[in-house]
Amino acid sequence: MTNKQSHENGIISDAEINWLVRRAKEGFGIITTAAANVSKDGQGWEGEIGVYSDIHISRLKILTSKVAHYGCLSIAQIFHGGMRSPENLTGKTPLSPSVNKCKESVTGLSKACSQKDILRLIKDFSNAAVRCALSKFNGIELHGAHGYLISQFLGKKTNRRNDEWGGTFKNRSRFLLQVLRKIKEQVPKNFLIGVRISPEIEDIGISIDESIKLVKILKNEGVDFIHLSCWDVFKNSSMYPKSSKTLTELFFDSINDLPPIISTGGVWSSKDARELLKQGPDFVGVGRVGIAHPNWARKISNKNYDPKRPPYSSNYLSEVGLSVPFINYMRNWKGFVSEV
Repeated sequence: MTNKQSHENGIISDAEINWLVRRAKEGFGIITTAAANVSKDGQGWEGEIGVYSDIHISRLKILTSKVAHYGCLSIAQIFHGGMRSPENLTGKTPLSPSVNKCKESVTGLSKACSQKDILRLIKDFSNAAVRCALSKFNGIELHGAHGYLISQFLGKKTNRRNDEWGGTFKNRSRFLLQVLRKIKEQVPKNFLIGVRISPEIEDIGISIDESIKLVKILKNEGVDFIHLSCWDVFKNSSMYPKSSKTLTELFFDSINDLPPIISTGGVWSSKDARELLKQGPDFVGVGRVGIAHPNWARKISNKNYDPKRPPYSSNYLSEVGLSVPFINYMRNWKGFVSEV
């Protein structure tokens, strides 16, 4: 989860290490970092972890060593914000596949990636993955969800190019696939490589049908896992409102022999987790409940476990390992932090 706890230069802070390690200690099986930017011009917010320089490696090793001590896997989530990288942070006009309206840009428009930009970005992703391997992470998750750069290449509305990187679904998928292939060439064979996607993002032109096609391709590329970021795992597709199938179920109905699937979005109680597993995924992912309840994974085997929901006092959030910047960030989530 984004938490804004790291240093200005992207070096991971003690606060961020401590909050992640506490959740490993208290029973989670896999710890995935917040999104870490692979390029200086890909930073999405203040206090973001960086993996764009070798200066980040030594501190990341501290995190992975402590997480491993508790028998937990560590995954680095790597990304580039694209047109969601504020110019006032990076000093650069935000990049995207095509020129798009962009509130993060001084001019109100993003800059379309040149061929040189695209090749550099692919290299930035692969170099970042190598740094994650050197930092002793068990693997990486390519963040192709939530409208960041990879999503922008996948989206019909944000990628209106007429060259090999846009237009058709095949061409819009090319950037992600080239990133994936370049990384596989550079990292050890036992290093996990997964991809996180949003099954649907109407605003940028990502549909469930194309997401299913993409996962079929990723399966054939040999990815180690797919992470479906559904926001709400119990809702159905906006494209098929009359269907009784959830987004996760549509993937299982459409593809045989899927790689391991993580599904995430709106899981809170043990009942929620059981109901999600009935949809087919191998792993249940959580975000907000893990922020508030570091021992969630240990408690979830209790069939009646339904942990307290928001709002939480700032004192309580401090007790469960959130620093002041993280608590202030969570104030942006309506109703999460109590003001009394």
